[in-house]
Amino acid sequence: MGMSMGQTGGRGGRGHRRRGRHHALVSEINVTPFVDVMLVLLIIFMVAAPLLTVGVPIELPETQARALNAETQPITVSVNQEGQIFLQETEITLEEIVPKLQAIAQTGYEERIFVRGDRAADYGTVMRVMARISSAGYRNLGLVTLQEQDS
Repeated sequence: MGMSMGQTGGRGGRGHRRRGRHHALVSEINVTPFVDVMLVLLIIFMVAAPLLTVGVPIELPETQARALNAETQPITVSVNQEGQIFLQETEITLEEIVPKLQAIAQTGYEERIFVRGDRAADYGTVMRVMARISSAGYRNLGLVTLQEQDS
């Protein structure tokens, strides 16, 4: 039943210390976990990025006009069904349009501004928005519509 706690194996006993073999710390970085984490983050951002650019949900009217090719991210002013005004995805008031667009103009933006109006939005509200944009110094305005589907 009892066990002898004497010397073990050929190591020289209890009090034997390993002399002459000092293990130095490894100062190299293990890159594999870092790469794994970065790839997971990359996949998360690739999936999440399109979900962040949804915009203001409005129902656009349909026309027979062709789609425009745009290389840069355009400035979009939207008017929804309730008459709320959005600059990109941020809700603003009619009085805020001119100062915000003038601040954007100071950064050198000279591209077309797109106006998106819900088909149920008040026509007068959309026209007031366009007049404010024009008074901010922007002359290159575009109305956004959907292409008509052939039935």
